[in-house]
Amino acid sequence: MEFWRDVLGAPRNIVAPMVDASELAWRILSRRYGAQLCYTPMLHSAIFCKDPKYRKEALASCEEDKPLIVQFCGNDPKTLLEASLLAQDYCSAIDINLGCPQAIAKRGHYGAFLQDEWPLLQEIVSTLSNNLRIPVTCKIRRFETIEKTVKYAKMLEAAGCKMLTVHGRTRDQKGPLTGLADWSYVKAVREAVSIPVISNGNIQCMQDLERCLEETGAVGVMTAEGNLHNPALFTYQNPPAWEPALEYLDLSEKYPCPLSYVRGHLFKLFHHVLSVPENNDIRIRLGAANTMEQFRLIVKELKALYEPHHNGLVRWDQTVETDSQNLILPPWLCQPYIRDTPENYVKKVEERRKDSEGKMGSENKRHYEDADGNPISRKKMKKLRRISRRPEKPSHIPSERPICEKCVNPLGSKCEYKLCKKCCKERCYVDNLNCEGHRILVKKRREMAKFYASQENKNKIENGIS
Repeated sequence: MEFWRDVLGAPRNIVAPMVDASELAWRILSRRYGAQLCYTPMLHSAIFCKDPKYRKEALASCEEDKPLIVQFCGNDPKTLLEASLLAQDYCSAIDINLGCPQAIAKRGHYGAFLQDEWPLLQEIVSTLSNNLRIPVTCKIRRFETIEKTVKYAKMLEAAGCKMLTVHGRTRDQKGPLTGLADWSYVKAVREAVSIPVISNGNIQCMQDLERCLEETGAVGVMTAEGNLHNPALFTYQNPPAWEPALEYLDLSEKYPCPLSYVRGHLFKLFHHVLSVPENNDIRIRLGAANTMEQFRLIVKELKALYEPHHNGLVRWDQTVETDSQNLILPPWLCQPYIRDTPENYVKKVEERRKDSEGKMGSENKRHYEDADGNPISRKKMKKLRRISRRPEKPSHIPSERPICEKCVNPLGSKCEYKLCKKCCKERCYVDNLNCEGHRILVKKRREMAKFYASQENKNKIENGIS
């Protein structure tokens, strides 16, 4: 508890580590709106050790960005230790990501897909705990039973973990099947261990935070999606989205980050406004924008559109439809995005499947053709119909805006071949090239593979001779 109180300053309002979202500019914005502790995005320990540019960007910080916890993912104790030793002078603690449930974590064998390998996790946590000058913390997801979750937490505590963040969802609760986090698991862990416990999940407003602290006994509460849609969550406010958006753009120019991060944050902040069908044109332009000036112009346009309503100069028609779920406040205000329940999602999928089977009986299966009369699949036909329903692009969009030379997607701002990432990756694989802008290093990795293969053959020959 001394670490949580004396080093971290007893934080209660905590912003989660979020890939491509909790970069320095966003962390500073969150702190200005009441966040007391922030994490870096999840960093890949192996890349962090090998790539100086990746390391420099990942450790970008400033005096206002304190206290800060650096989070790593990985499955090798030595690699995680090497990365942590490089980072320990820039943060208050090192966090091990044991909670990521995404497919990339499954492929890389890290995050929540290590939660069944307790001997390995004991080695990782103890190795870092015994060799770092700063504490080691862990972020986990719950198991199906409280008993196993508690046993898991106590194992990590015994290995040297000094603070534990418990997400009240299992690793299978993600995407449309996310559902609600179960705080009873957090409470059980809090009562079983002597280290600080942070609760993660179900935090969409300040009332959720206070209820969570009361029900779980956790020392603090961590939020991710709630923060992205309303960075002022910790202040009991729902500001008009253009206020944090303009402040964030100023911070992004002071502390540069990839434009994809900026675009993603603006889509989250203006999620409900962009769900209004009349704003479909603005949504398309935001998706294609690739300069800070374009982002700023779009935010100012949305401000000019909705500020008269916000100030009461123009009456807002509350019957205006949006594609957002459970919208209570006017759409220009920062507020939570509420997913549909897993039960409703499964029900809708089943209804669509039955409807499809009813319309397309095995004896009367429909056949689809494109404009040239060629047979195509039902999936392809649906895609063509969606494209045909898209509104025409506004005439005031400059026709010369940078787009990929092979498709209509915006090109990467740093791509050497003036392509989008998908096309660039395909070209690099075919032509054996590298693209530093997209961090696609096909040629370099192939050369390394050949070098190590030749070294291995050389060693085999020398060992055979000897």
